[in-house]
Amino acid sequence: MSGKSVSSVSSVSSESDPESYTGAPDEPHGPTPESYDVFRDPWGIPHLRASDELELARAQGRVTAFDRAWQLEVERHRAEGSSASFLGPDSVVWDRFARQSRLADTARLCYEAMEADDPATSAWVRAYVDGVNEGMAAGAARDERFARTGLAPSPWDPWVPLAIWVATHILFAGFPTKLWRERVARALGEETLTLFATDGPRIAGSNGWMVPGDRTTTGAAIIAGDPHRFIEDPGVYQQIRLSCPEYDVLGLAVPGVPGLAHFGHTGSAAWAITNAMSDYQDLYVERLRRGGDGAAVEALGPDGVWEPVARHTETIAVAGGDDVEVEILETARGPVIVHADGDPGTATGADSRTGTGTGTAGSADGSTWTLSLRYPPRVRRDLGFAALPALLRARTVADIDRALDGWAEPVNVVHAADTEGGLLHRVAGAVPLRHDTNRLRPVPAWEPEHAWQGWAPTPAEPVQGFAVMANARGIASPLGVEFAPPHRADRIRELLSGSADWSPKAMADVHRDTYLASAEPLLALLPGFEELTPAAQELRTRLLAWDRRMEAGSTDATLFSALRTATVRRLAADPVFADLAGAPAGPAVFHPWLHLVPKIGYALEGLLTSSLVPELDRAAHVRAALEETAAANSPDTPWAEVHRLTPWQAVPDPDAPEWPGLGGDHDCVNATSSVPGFTDLTARASAARYVWDLARREDSLWAVPLGADGVTGTPHHRDQLPLWARCELVPVVTDWTRLTKESI
Repeated sequence: MSGKSVSSVSSVSSESDPESYTGAPDEPHGPTPESYDVFRDPWGIPHLRASDELELARAQGRVTAFDRAWQLEVERHRAEGSSASFLGPDSVVWDRFARQSRLADTARLCYEAMEADDPATSAWVRAYVDGVNEGMAAGAARDERFARTGLAPSPWDPWVPLAIWVATHILFAGFPTKLWRERVARALGEETLTLFATDGPRIAGSNGWMVPGDRTTTGAAIIAGDPHRFIEDPGVYQQIRLSCPEYDVLGLAVPGVPGLAHFGHTGSAAWAITNAMSDYQDLYVERLRRGGDGAAVEALGPDGVWEPVARHTETIAVAGGDDVEVEILETARGPVIVHADGDPGTATGADSRTGTGTGTAGSADGSTWTLSLRYPPRVRRDLGFAALPALLRARTVADIDRALDGWAEPVNVVHAADTEGGLLHRVAGAVPLRHDTNRLRPVPAWEPEHAWQGWAPTPAEPVQGFAVMANARGIASPLGVEFAPPHRADRIRELLSGSADWSPKAMADVHRDTYLASAEPLLALLPGFEELTPAAQELRTRLLAWDRRMEAGSTDATLFSALRTATVRRLAADPVFADLAGAPAGPAVFHPWLHLVPKIGYALEGLLTSSLVPELDRAAHVRAALEETAAANSPDTPWAEVHRLTPWQAVPDPDAPEWPGLGGDHDCVNATSSVPGFTDLTARASAARYVWDLARREDSLWAVPLGADGVTGTPHHRDQLPLWARCELVPVVTDWTRLTKESI
């Protein structure tokens, strides 16, 4: 198979008005191209048409490399634990974790199993990688960051897309929270184990809703929503269309991974996901011993027998710093990701809760424990990639349902609909059956009751009325511990209930909603305060009259955030939390889960209403925070002036224009997450927005935070940003005659 190179990116005529496009009926495929063709819509989004699905996968890889070579190489190196080789010492923390948790090795094992058991899927993945390798040189030549960092692209192995996938999702289930719960229980007592359950933002969440045909203007279902992730530049989702004689599908791809795993529309069926908030990764406290030479290591197994531990060392190359040697250990439970005392030479640990073992007593944050990580892809040798080409071929909800039966990582809640009226609401993914304690905290590796005992069934339920998924308790409740508060889900249901004739365009109003229901517990305390200063009385009156909307132009929203910040900081300084207030120990990659101030910020609603920790004088802290906020005498400032986007960039662009201010907050439907008590800036928000119309796919809508092109300064690098910031969507274009064909 000879793929055709993309030699240039054609610009769209200046006479084209992107916002005027509403799409047109899909053009029949017509003559089958000899290999593949590349088209662009007015937003630079690639539409690929190929002679067969392998050529199409190759085209997807090649065009992605052309558009996003820098992003692909950053993600590859992060998955392999080698990003410090060009990004410098700050990346060593991640690289050490990636190597110790065996991310790349897990991908290799999964690909080898796929080659043996599913050669068709492995060939499809290999075709994508072939395309990446063909397009990488041209893509790298477009991006000055390669020269700036001295990074030279190198050929991808066929398992690299799997490595990118597992690296992207290894922290989705939030297993470091188990270290935090252990720390809380030790500091405040066992009964407080879940005191800080916010049920708050994790690495990723999402909104999603499905409106059946009896509530739409067309009589067909609409699926809409937005995944919430850390916003990155380039963006973590790629708008793309994939067409061949077997199928014609558009959706949101993960750059570096073939197909459309999370969000897609085949014309006759569509699907979308949210994070199920399931718990499917375990931390085991290991008791290890070494031989006299230090090279031979053994772990105490659940049958009381000392078992051999796989051991080797690897070296992390560091740009601008010394190389770092990393010891890699793996027990029968999984890779060791925390060494006792942070010292690879003292791999001992015990669990003081059991009263067994020798060595250092377990600490509340794992710093004097040796911990191994057990996660499903490494156990099963399967990432569920067989579902990816199957989803592209789906014509009905039943097809999507069957494809997702093989899904593995991460665990998702799924909505799907088809043009025949079929609807689907289910969970997909691999969740182990094991002792309930495993889901809450690190558990002793030597106790047999903590072993995995097979896999949990994935729940499904019929769709009655509209279906909503927003990381809250619901269909996935049996599989998790902490979920998002119900506010986003409840608000979406309330908004959807207000109409029985929804259209795709009307869905933008749901996306942009900024009502903050979680403000209530804090504001509810204000009326009870007596003998306030005049300034505090005036502030109280103003906040109680506030409409609870975190609108971009609202000055009251800014004042509320200031009160919330002062409250969080005062609570964090209370002596009752003294044992939780210190800097976290253990690997720095887990520290975002172990800092007290963010934990209080996200759990504030529950902390203010909980009967636990009765010695905490909540009202006194809120009263003092009200006086403090009033005394600051800050001028009225619109929320968007302090609530600005701050995306992650592997190499910051010193010449980048200022990022926009945003409306919304972490419990709003427009979920632009700040870190209450720490910063009003937002790094986590909607990584894409979509509206899939099952009546006419060309009436569907979507948007991403930046644009289709990953190269800084190009016309389509940030052209969707102003619209995204206002929660506006761009039309999906499906008519091939309205696209611009590239020179190839």
